Amino acid sequence: MDVMRVRGRTRRRGSALEEAILEAARAELAERGYTGLTMENVARRAGTSRPVLHRRWPSRTALATAALAQQLARANIVIPDLGSLRDELCLLLRTMSDRAGGGNLQLLFDMQKDLVAERSSFADIRARIVDGSQFHAVIGRAIARGEIDPGRLTPRIASLPLDLVRHEMLMTFQPLSDEAIREIVDGIFLPLVRRGGPPAPT
Repeated sequence: MDVMRVRGRTRRRGSALEEAILEAARAELAERGYTGLTMENVARRAGTSRPVLHRRWPSRTALATAALAQQLARANIVIPDLGSLRDELCLLLRTMSDRAGGGNLQLLFDMQKDLVAERSSFADIRARIVDGSQFHAVIGRAIARGEIDPGRLTPRIASLPLDLVRHEMLMTFQPLSDEAIREIVDGIFLPLVRRGGPPAPT
């Protein structure tokens, strides 16, 4: 069972308790930012104790990372079939950038020193900011429509748009501009994958 009754009160356990803690952490981050985040305040807001938090997340950095990663994971991205690789890819990059948002990017900026020191799950946040599943769906439709040559999609070229988005946002901590998106799509990626484009590297 996830919950049990103790002295007339409901004690949350398992996934129910974890959800309550992450919700409390997200609320604290929204109100106080990363610099004002404390394990004590999160525990108090979640109605639990600091040792309970530490059993799951050994530091405030790990807790903030988990809360932010879950928040981004819940903001699902679905790119419809627009009949054009360019249109779908531009929409995907814009949606990912908007989903990350200035507030979340500021959190990453404030967290970066602690993330580096702990060598923690920064990659997990990065992977959730850049949604690979929808990118692969967009590419799959483009191949089916004959817009791109699958032989040109080497692993490095296939990952290039998402790598560039990741670098742009995590280096500048700003959402992508429309100009940056057009440059990534029109100036870099499409010329490499269109039929008749430059030879794929071997």
